[in-house]
This record gives sequence, C-alpha cells and structure tokens, in this order.
Amino acid sequence: MMEVEGSMNRAPDQSSFLRSRRSKALYQFKQQKLPACKPVLTPISVITVFMLMGFVFIPIGLITLRASRDAIEIIDRYDVECIPEEYRTNKLLYITDSSIPKNCTRYLKVQKYMKAPIFIYYQLDNYYQNHRRYVKSRSDQQLLHGLEYSHTSSCEPEESSNGLPIVPCGLIAWSMFNDTFTFSRERTKLNVSRNNIAWKSDREHKFGKNVYPINFQNGTLIGGAKLDPKIPVCILNHFTIKKI
Repeated sequence: MMEVEGSMNRAPDQSSFLRSRRSKALYQFKQQKLPACKPVLTPISVITVFMLMGFVFIPIGLITLRASRDAIEIIDRYDVECIPEEYRTNKLLYITDSSIPKNCTRYLKVQKYMKAPIFIYYQLDNYYQNHRRYVKSRSDQQLLHGLEYSHTSSCEPEESSNGLPIVPCGLIAWSMFNDTFTFSRERTKLNVSRNNIAWKSDREHKFGKNVYPINFQNGTLIGGAKLDPKIPVCILNHFTIKKI
C-alpha cells in the first residue's frame, strides 16, 4: 500500500517537471537565448574563405567567358534599307499595298567560321507582346476543337469578320510575323530547316489535327501573314505560329 502511494506521489512531480522544462525551452526560444554558433570573423578567416571561393568560381567564369566569345552573331537591320526611298515617309502604304514587290537582297559578311547548326531568328523592337489585352486575345479551345467551340469572346477584337467566325481568332494569330528569309552562299542556296521549332506537346495536344484556318485575314485591316486554308493549324504551328 505504501509503494502505491509513493508512486502516486511521484507522478505529479514528473509531470510538473516536464511542464517546467517545456516552458523554459519555449521561453528561451522566444527570447532568442538558445545556444548558437557565433564565429569570430578575423581578417585571416575572411581572406581564406574568399580565396577558396575564387579558386572555385574563377575557372567557371573563364570557361563561360570563352564559350560566350566563341559564339558568333551577325545582326542585320533591314527595315529601312529595304524600303524604297519614295515610301520611307509612308511605310504603312508600302506594307499594305500588295501590288508593290517587297523582295530585298542583303549581303552579310561572315568574319569567322561558323559551326553547324546555325540558328536564325528575328527581333522586333517596340512590340509589346506582354500587353494584357494582347495576351488574352486568343482561344486555346478553338485551336484544339475548331468551330465546335463557339465561345470565342476572349478573342476580341479579332473574333469574327463579315459575320463569320475567324479561325484562328485573336490578336496573336492576326499579327503573325510574315517576313520570309532565304539564304545563299556564292550562288548556292542554303537549306533552312523549320522542323522542331514547336514543342511536341503543343503540336499533339494544344492544336487540333482537324482544325483548318477559316475566314482568316479577310477583314479590311490585315495584321500579318495569311494562312493556307488547306493546311491544318497544327502543321502551321509547327512552322510559323511559334514565332509569334
């Protein structure tokens, strides 16, 4: 009987001890009195650390700098030189008039040997693709299902033309860049491959295989290139639309 009473008397002591220990640890945590490592920064230790970091990152920087210098880039701006002098004060008339030939030949001088593959891209200035109205003006469901998806209010203002729906609709498709490039070297034409410039997931899951351009660029204001109504949108995306 005495042993039972002794054990019953010790139980409250243990629970109170645990509570006091937890409260003390919580108090130390709140008051930021927990033990911590506080290294003393001496000049020798600081110099040693910086030297070790330099030994590690300087070779990486040199390798990156060499790779950057080995990259050969040729930039040619043609939006002024390729426009006839009589139209340079009215570029819009020159662009919109389909009766005026717009072929232009430029000569590029390559100073160093360029290893294959050689990538070709274009650059547009003062063209704000991140504008909220421009980014929202498209319909992913229409690109996937075609005319079966009729809710294309997000494509405004290029939703319909002449009372008929536009496929593909929206400002993004409407303003498709339509300059084409061909290259030759000493009268030998160079082949330019346009394959694999679009992700496979986009070609197979984002653009329907049976969706064809309908009523595209038939309005009064033409924004960019015209699409062949006999070629599905997924094929056009493979070659052109990913450049937008």
